Amino acid sequence: MFYSFGRYINLLRLSFRQPEKFSVYWAEIMREMVSIGVGSLGIIAIISVFIGAATTIQVAFQLSSPLVSPAIAGKIARDSTILEFSPTISALVLAGRVGSSIASQIGTMRVTEQIDALEIMGVNAPGYLISPKILASITMIPLLVILSITLGITGGYIACVFSSGITPDDYLMGVRDGFDGLTIQVALVKATVFGFLIASICAYQGFYTSGGALEVGQSSTAGVVYSCVMILFADLVITSIML
Repeated sequence: MFYSFGRYINLLRLSFRQPEKFSVYWAEIMREMVSIGVGSLGIIAIISVFIGAATTIQVAFQLSSPLVSPAIAGKIARDSTILEFSPTISALVLAGRVGSSIASQIGTMRVTEQIDALEIMGVNAPGYLISPKILASITMIPLLVILSITLGITGGYIACVFSSGITPDDYLMGVRDGFDGLTIQVALVKATVFGFLIASICAYQGFYTSGGALEVGQSSTAGVVYSCVMILFADLVITSIML
């Protein structure tokens, strides 16, 4: 276990060593940002709208009492979306989409000896293959989380329009009531940490793949599983520290 952790840290150190040619790395970062950001817009939009709608309906149902203001449902749905649902569920989904892609891509390059060829040519393989993915992840995943928060709250409003549990006016009143900017800060910190964990863990699994196609699939699966576990652990730690 300690050997694996030491090898993980060493891989990160090699990944962020001074690049041989910055323009090549910059082109890779831009390509990864498009792949991670634009490529994930569809799935993030779909899950955000539906989770926001479902959360609002459930909260309104649980608080259906004449002693409780209906606007409270909008406030609870807003804070739940910002603090937990958007950053954490989005990260878990992206671990499956982005993480598996990173692990399988690097793992395939390892078993087909493309990484060995890069090293023979004097290229810093971890820096060329891994650092652009990490930088793109910690840049684009917070932006995707902001989009998820916006669509999640919008989904809650749509649910209010088509359901009788809470009126749209009450929902908007709750969304605006007592907003604390700290919740956005917590969500962005979570998104940045989650992005780093997804990219680095999956890249590590792919980089040290050995064997053939079967092992590439196993590395991809292991990367997603370990990423999801670490995302949930980091979620608990960040929430405990910042809140």
